Amino acid sequence: MIHHVVSWTLHEQDPAKKAEASAFIVGQLMSLPALIPEIITLNVASNAVAIDGNWDLVLIGDYADEDALRTYITHPEHQKVVAVIKPYFASRSAVDIIV
Repeated sequence: MIHHVVSWTLHEQDPAKKAEASAFIVGQLMSLPALIPEIITLNVASNAVAIDGNWDLVLIGDYADEDALRTYITHPEHQKVVAVIKPYFASRSAVDIIV
């Protein structure tokens, strides 16, 4: 199994606007499991503790193997969501690990 872990920082710095943007992004990403069968599990959440250096959002997805992960990444529904949420991000980090 592959754990796909993605973290983002947002452009927005105002706490209320950041929370609103985060909720929108979480909702967009959480729509994907119903549309992409390769997703085994998907969790998306906002940072819960304001510590300097923490990222604003994280996604943790589970996929059977590398092929399933690549199918998810290139899936048209995923690409639609990426196009909508990408403008919110200042930076992105990702790692894929075998578990």
